[in-house]
Amino acid sequence: MIKIITVSDIQKIIRTMGIEKFFSNFIVMLEKEYARWNDFHKSPRHATHVKNGVIEVMPICDDELYSFKFVNGHPNNTKKNKLTVVALGLLADVKTGYPLCISEMTLLTAIRTAATSALAAKYLARKNTKKAGIIGTGAQSEFQVVALKSQFDIDTVKYFDLDGIAMEKFSRNLKNQQFKLVRCDSAKDVLENVDVITTATANKSSAIILENNWIQNGLHINGIGGDCPGKTELDKKILERAKIVVEYLPQSRIEGEIQQTSAPIYAELWELVAGLKKGREHDREITLFDSVGFALEDFAILKFIYKYSLQNNTGAEINLIPNLSNPKDLFSQI
Repeated sequence: MIKIITVSDIQKIIRTMGIEKFFSNFIVMLEKEYARWNDFHKSPRHATHVKNGVIEVMPICDDELYSFKFVNGHPNNTKKNKLTVVALGLLADVKTGYPLCISEMTLLTAIRTAATSALAAKYLARKNTKKAGIIGTGAQSEFQVVALKSQFDIDTVKYFDLDGIAMEKFSRNLKNQQFKLVRCDSAKDVLENVDVITTATANKSSAIILENNWIQNGLHINGIGGDCPGKTELDKKILERAKIVVEYLPQSRIEGEIQQTSAPIYAELWELVAGLKKGREHDREITLFDSVGFALEDFAILKFIYKYSLQNNTGAEINLIPNLSNPKDLFSQI
């Protein structure tokens, strides 16, 4: 039998636990998974670029569990009242190859992406970080802010988007959070007096969301919108000034902000988590987490949800694999 985790199941889990506690608990697990980086069999995701977007499969495994995620990226979907990103995930037993769990991954992708940004900020942002900014208030934005709040004492969040309706949605969803919301008139305004800035735009183009001359010493940047070939958000001069950390260099070199530069890459995130390299070394340092999303993060969230579902009897079990008394007699099933 295979455990099926639906959108309703994820909603129930998060509402029972509370979103900030959910993030805090998951980030602890995510950090542990990154710390054992060398236990994983890794590869860049397989991307099929189509006319209106991209469709990807993201596999990874250790010696016990295998996972993959199906995920798309279609920036124009919102014009059709559809999500830009939708996803499904599968977790399987490595020893037998049998699937253990199939889960919704649209909500979970937003959560694991935000959790990874917050984990990176834990190592790269100033320890006394209190003021955050975000450019791009689409479907990912609230998750980014709440995840960051789970790791820092955030008291102010500044935000901007070209879409005024998206900004209203962002403000409405976060109005009960314990921080001040400041709506800005431009991306440049968001940068003033913030400790961390997140860029989370969706357009598949080589854009400049952040100008080099806006960037002050001490800033940490979570760049999450540049996530496929030809899609970037940062002035490449910023990359020449920043200490750059990525998830998985072979993938980031193709898809991340670093596709536009030959600037040196300081580290992969796991090296900070494992203590092999230092994160932020002084308060005037400019740091950049160039995030494109990596399969280890999907593995971690699927494992987290699967374990929770077993402990709390969440989700349904369905029969998707024939149960044979004689495993060589498959024909008997028809």
